[in-house]
Amino acid sequence: MAGTRAAIRYAKAVLSLAQEQELEGTINSDMKLIASTIADNAALKLALQNPVVRSSVKKSIVLEVFKNMNPLSTNLVDTLIDNKRISAIGDVASQYVVLYDQLKEIQVATVTTAVELSDDLRAKVLAKLKELTGKEVEINSVIDESILGGFVLRIGDIQYNASVSNKLNKLKREFTLN
Repeated sequence: MAGTRAAIRYAKAVLSLAQEQELEGTINSDMKLIASTIADNAALKLALQNPVVRSSVKKSIVLEVFKNMNPLSTNLVDTLIDNKRISAIGDVASQYVVLYDQLKEIQVATVTTAVELSDDLRAKVLAKLKELTGKEVEINSVIDESILGGFVLRIGDIQYNASVSNKLNKLKREFTLN
């Protein structure tokens, strides 16, 4: 919990600096890249969290992996190194993205399907979500073959489950109750 609070504080500070320099969109791109790369790469995450690895090595790893970062994002890495919190960089990046989306009033919808969404279907879902929410919407597509077909849509704290597996489970419950 303390780590999350610290990540939020760092993310707010970076967002504030980015707003002053009118770079919040550029920094958001950096933070999305950092968050997704660290989440997808267990070895990188372990290296950053390993207390045996020196801070200078961690810094060189981060700067090598993320070569084309904006100087403001590089300054965040330096600050996290100085404060011995580089292991939290993934959390800071994730929190920045959340704060940026709130600032720009962007809703993030997660659409889980059994197969990849086609570009046409993605555009239709995006248009419908914009119409329903009245806000800018980004779609985060997740593939989960266990839902068999259909989709599960989550936007904010609302979830709509139109998956085949959900319908089969409902039928199963009806048959076991009767």
